[in-house]
Amino acid sequence: MSDFRAVLISKEGEKGQKAEPTTLTDADLMEGDVTVRVTHSTLNYKDGLALTGKAPIVRRWPLIPGIDFSGEVEASDNPDFKPGDRVILNGWGVGESHHGGYSQKARVKGEWLIHCPDALSNAEAMAIGTAGYTAALCVLGLTDHGVSPASGAVVVTGAVGGVGSTAVALLSKLGFNVIASTGRASEAGYLKSLGASEIIDRNELSEPGRPLGKERWAAGVDSVGSHTLANVLAQTKYGGYVAACGLAQGMDLPASVAPFILRGVSLLGIDSVNAPKEKRIRAYELLTSQLDKDALATITSTIKLDDVIAAGADIVAGKVRGRIVVEVA
Repeated sequence: MSDFRAVLISKEGEKGQKAEPTTLTDADLMEGDVTVRVTHSTLNYKDGLALTGKAPIVRRWPLIPGIDFSGEVEASDNPDFKPGDRVILNGWGVGESHHGGYSQKARVKGEWLIHCPDALSNAEAMAIGTAGYTAALCVLGLTDHGVSPASGAVVVTGAVGGVGSTAVALLSKLGFNVIASTGRASEAGYLKSLGASEIIDRNELSEPGRPLGKERWAAGVDSVGSHTLANVLAQTKYGGYVAACGLAQGMDLPASVAPFILRGVSLLGIDSVNAPKEKRIRAYELLTSQLDKDALATITSTIKLDDVIAAGADIVAGKVRGRIVVEVA
């Protein structure tokens, strides 16, 4: 039985919690038919909420957070995986109700895993992570409904974040005219380097707006929710599509039915947690073929496992740009 390092969140009193690095053994792992030696994880907004306790993400105590990981199979009772296989996990309640990726070892169900594409290193897979994989699902949602560069511009909200940055880079590579919405004017150069053709201040979208506004874009990718999503919908052109995948501003949607019944706008819900394996594989195929690795490197920074607690507070406070890879091994 071997020791390994992990970050563990435990209850502290009636309402509080404590996150700290610790040493565990194989006996602390949860049920599953595949054991993975984790090499890398990543930091998403949801991870920040779990680490800080700002939202009730963790549903089981104590728990290792981290909704993503990549690594190599150490042992397997699943016929789809063998020792030495490189694998990726995104979602499935890992880091919420099952021990997650901020650990040098994980035991999970094989059905939650996909093989890591040969074209990606473990670190690159986590530079993509759930944020990038979710962005790819959003892009596929739009293109599967016939949205193309000829349709018109696509707005991306929360553009400096992980989902937004990847969406901007992907859409630009596919030939779309991308309008990036951000509250950080200082990041305009960064967003243009990813391919954004226009930058708008998030205040244009984040305040209560009219049921219908001027038609500005053919489609949208929204990771913000609340008034921002309502305004994106209100300013989408006739027959357009908006892919919604996040709630950084809030879970509410203070909108009217006007965009739907007067302009035929469609709202596409994007779920990354329980998406079937076929969709996951398609998303990574898109990312592998279209996401420029130089662009990926531009939006990525790397931290050590012991630094993830402080970084979790930073991402919730809106201080993080792009993607953060966590070196676990």
